[in-house]
Amino acid sequence: MLTVGNDAASVERMLETGGLACPLCGGRLAGWGHARRRTVFGPGRKPFLVRPRRSRCRSCRATHVLLPARLLLRRADEAAVIGAGLAAAALGRGHRRAAALLGVPEGTVRGWLRRFAGRAEQVREAFTRAAAGLSADPVPPEPCGSPAGDAVAAVAAAASAAAGRWPALLAVSPWLVASAVTDGSLLSPAVRFRGFHPSYPW
Repeated sequence: MLTVGNDAASVERMLETGGLACPLCGGRLAGWGHARRRTVFGPGRKPFLVRPRRSRCRSCRATHVLLPARLLLRRADEAAVIGAGLAAAALGRGHRRAAALLGVPEGTVRGWLRRFAGRAEQVREAFTRAAAGLSADPVPPEPCGSPAGDAVAAVAAAASAAAGRWPALLAVSPWLVASAVTDGSLLSPAVRFRGFHPSYPW
């Protein structure tokens, strides 16, 4: 799995010109069909269809699904929607109030919160280190009173620090940034943090 930009035409150009590197060996990726089509929900629970591109490395021959940055692995809602739910809960709203705020089923939000809580410390550590590495004068996030709240604050701090280096990120949700640098694995059993780089799909 590799996170790419949300613009399908741009992804195609990168595949044609060898602009995407294999995460396993560093070789160039080429197009290799598509993953299955699925429905994803955006803000306001508005549905849309996605069919992520597949790629194959020209060197090691491994195949990779190219996941748009607005999506998380195996989640039916956009990263920004999920992030808004996590942020609302971190402010003490609980899964019911967060679900009502977003128009998302309560069980869905409860699932996000449970999964995020299980890897909150890993997320907090990774994004706190990233924020410190990106800022010339880092300011550690204030404790929020819960591991999940601290992790949400760390994501926001890292996204803000990244925007200080790459101003285009000012217009991007911190949760799209978090999706990009974790290859969509933010709520997966094992979070893969590959760090910030100017070539990432902001």
